[in-house]
Amino acid sequence: MSQAGPLAGKRILVTRARHQAGQLSAELARLGAEAIEIPAIEIAPPDSFEVLDEALGHPGHHDWLIVTSANAVRAMRDRCAKLRISPDRLYVWNVAAVGATTARALDGWGLQPSVTPREYVAESLVETLGDRTRGKRVLIVRAVVARDVIPEALRKHGAEVAIAEAYRTVIPEGSVKRIAEVFAGAAPDAATFTSSSTVTNFFQLLRAAGFEDRPEGMRAISIGPITSQTLRDHGWEPAAEADPHDVAGLVAAAVRALA
Repeated sequence: MSQAGPLAGKRILVTRARHQAGQLSAELARLGAEAIEIPAIEIAPPDSFEVLDEALGHPGHHDWLIVTSANAVRAMRDRCAKLRISPDRLYVWNVAAVGATTARALDGWGLQPSVTPREYVAESLVETLGDRTRGKRVLIVRAVVARDVIPEALRKHGAEVAIAEAYRTVIPEGSVKRIAEVFAGAAPDAATFTSSSTVTNFFQLLRAAGFEDRPEGMRAISIGPITSQTLRDHGWEPAAEADPHDVAGLVAAAVRALA
């Protein structure tokens, strides 16, 4: 751990999925913090890939692809590899991404989004799309449990919407024990949350570890307004919210809250 930097001496809990936590932890450590990785979510397959596989195998059936997270992009790539489908076949789609991180993941796969709203929220995507999906067939690739803002709004705008469940989030094995170990001593100064799922599962981890509530004095750092609202639903006002709603914004928010 670096001894210099605006976050020197701060202990910050990183609740992101294990395969995604590295960048955030590295950036926090670069600024002097001790990053404590305890994933609140783990990415698991959905009960069925039937809808997603059908869409990937017959891309001409849809005009638009909307992807809601980098995890959804990862699932699409994995399915294409398993089914031996070249991503070149998917270039017929108009592509929209929820958030800059999702857009970068798509671009790295060769699918360049034509629509990426600045705000990392479903409402912003719907507003940005406007009437471009009216009368069009839209495929939404997302998690099993997700808000229905996008499909409901697009249907009201005259789109034909299909939803492909690409992954689900579960509580990782081992995180309950790790939470108990860390919180048995002095609590971290703050916890970072990158989705509503990380918030919800964090509180489940706490209860499973025998804690009635979050440690007093520990601050919450949120990646965006939806995550912030989930924190408030649990009675926890965020100390800071990322802007932009990505890892860089989250790190900057931690500095604002803790430095």
